[in-house]
Amino acid sequence: MAYKHEDLSPPLDSTSSPPPLFDGTTRLYVCYTCPFAQRVWITRNYKGLQDTIKLVPINLQNRPAWYKEKVYPENKVPSLEHNGKVIGESLDLIKYVDSNFEGPSLFPTDPERRKFGEELITYTDTFTRALYSSFKGDAVKEADAQFDYLENALKKFDDGPFFLGQFSLVDIAYIPFVERFQVFLSEVFKYDITAGRPKLAAWFEEINKIKAYKVTKTDPKELVEFYKKRFLDQQ
Repeated sequence: MAYKHEDLSPPLDSTSSPPPLFDGTTRLYVCYTCPFAQRVWITRNYKGLQDTIKLVPINLQNRPAWYKEKVYPENKVPSLEHNGKVIGESLDLIKYVDSNFEGPSLFPTDPERRKFGEELITYTDTFTRALYSSFKGDAVKEADAQFDYLENALKKFDDGPFFLGQFSLVDIAYIPFVERFQVFLSEVFKYDITAGRPKLAAWFEEINKIKAYKVTKTDPKELVEFYKKRFLDQQ
């Protein structure tokens, strides 16, 4: 499928006027550097919905007041304005976009794969929490446990390099966080997440060939600086 290129507009901040809300346009509100928003952004891109779902970037450091007041009272991203209502939560949204819009399906019909896929998607919260909390403790020990879990999960189906064989919502749920952990663990702890994990190495290599994902990546230097401030300066 040919990837549709788009120019990214600058984030809207507290000085910005709102778009013409609830005018029938479907809008995905994101922050370009937020891993939760990135999940939905990748899903939208992969399904070729660049013209159907308008990307609206928000500056989370200097949010426009209208976003909380008129769009999403939770005042976080991602959120999706669709059919006169606004919904949030990244794991719900990737399923919603996959089910309610055209484009290639990102979840298998096979019951065994669906069951395993749901288990892996549910586990993402455990995965991210364990690693984030470990940055102030024994990061390497926790990284070993969590990335071994992914390596084992990738062994389940062997008809492709991805968690369910073919690229799916499971890969989309994990990659924004694996992207960040890979850079941060390497830079700060000299830890290579793919060492001794051939399946994970192949997964990471293959997913980095997917244009729908590549255009959503954050500059690694920015990631490292942000994580250092967030996790290491507080010790």
